Amino acid sequence: MNAPEPTAKTDAAFDQYQSPFSSRYAGKAMRALFSERTRIQLWRKLWCVLAQEQRELGLDLPKGAIDDLGKRIADIDFARAADLEKSFRHEVMAHLSAFAELSPAAGPFLHLGATSCYITDNADLILMRTGLDLVRGALVLLIEKLAAFADQHRGMPTLGYTHFQPAQPTTVGKRACLWIQDLLLDLEEVSRLRDFLPLRGAKGTTGTQASFLSLFKGDHNKVKELDHRIALRLGFERTFAVTGQTYSRKVDSRLLCVLAGVGESCAKAGNDLRLLAHEREVEEPYESQQIGSSAMAYKRNPMRSERMCSIARFLMHLPANGFETTAQQWLERSLDDSANRRIVLSEAFLAADAVLRIYHSIASGLIVNEPVIRAHLKREIPFLCTEELLLQAAREGGDRQLLHERIRIHSRAAVERLKGGASDNDLFDRLKADPALASVHGILNDLARGENLVGRAPEQVTEFLENQVKPLLARTPRAEVNVEDLHV
Repeated sequence: MNAPEPTAKTDAAFDQYQSPFSSRYAGKAMRALFSERTRIQLWRKLWCVLAQEQRELGLDLPKGAIDDLGKRIADIDFARAADLEKSFRHEVMAHLSAFAELSPAAGPFLHLGATSCYITDNADLILMRTGLDLVRGALVLLIEKLAAFADQHRGMPTLGYTHFQPAQPTTVGKRACLWIQDLLLDLEEVSRLRDFLPLRGAKGTTGTQASFLSLFKGDHNKVKELDHRIALRLGFERTFAVTGQTYSRKVDSRLLCVLAGVGESCAKAGNDLRLLAHEREVEEPYESQQIGSSAMAYKRNPMRSERMCSIARFLMHLPANGFETTAQQWLERSLDDSANRRIVLSEAFLAADAVLRIYHSIASGLIVNEPVIRAHLKREIPFLCTEELLLQAAREGGDRQLLHERIRIHSRAAVERLKGGASDNDLFDRLKADPALASVHGILNDLARGENLVGRAPEQVTEFLENQVKPLLARTPRAEVNVEDLHV
């Protein structure tokens, strides 16, 4: 059902607004999924499935004509449908009439007992489930890429930061595991929602199935069987037990929250990478001819991370729209949801696709500047060792309070020296020259090695990848996803 990819844009294409998701950010598969062609082909499939199953359950419908019409689902005359809509002011009826014109024998039997939401809601649920498959596939590829990075750098000491101030060392790989952990939560939520989604089914105008009960002359079992058969034909195991004219719009807001969660994780990692780029410790990939600034030729901006954060911000604000849509649905339904949902659901998937593809491109080429990392560690480690020094000296019989005061005085002096422009931290030299700390002079050099200060970070990386990441990825169904076709 995918639309062919245009080979080039004509100049006329630039005379009207185009969504940046279509022209720049989202991938080919997601753009095709939410294309008008895919949507209308789903509508036509739903009409054919309904008629075919009604016939199988005993309605007198022309089998050959309906089956033949099912082979012409892709034969769409969009111009004809647009002309009909000008008269009908009803999109579904316009496309129904255009489809019916293809088969005078089958056309009169389409849409029997159905309301427009049989078409639109069921199609939306199919699009949502397929979209979640694509998101899930992109998450799997991204997690695999970051897991390889984390494993490679599992033991590389790096300065930890709290409040963006130097803190106890961690490792480059352990920090990447924090990003992966967020994505694992997203993967579980995406899978849970994807597997939950039922079809709306054949429920009629207000969800009572009265029209279908009439068609089957009061046979409740056939009405229920029709609902069940349609679900199975479209790849769903079940339908909503109850609906109004529409399925509950809380499903939409739940979807938006799940996709916004993907944006949340991407934005967190993107902001981390922007901070690390400022420190020149870890950088995103950079093309040989890439321009960072039109004025400042030396600039090497983290533009991919910035773009990821920018689109994620848009995505993270969409759930409130879904909450409002649900709250404003009057009784069995009102139509103020329709135009809104058409925009917000598509844009949410396209935005999620965009941030995941950008993130994957970043993770595929992260640059770790080990000399810079070690220099930063060397500069700060003496301060980070002071608690261990205090404990060691006290164990050797020193006066804890006196030792604390000596270390405090030397630490403040070293800080002031750094603030004065010194490039090296002389705290250890000061401590070595203090007779009150003679008992720990011998361990200062060992403490200066970052590997001795990262705790269980390397082991945590290995355990996390083996015990959580690999098992979850192994039991997650894969979708064919291309995250390499990044436009810009």
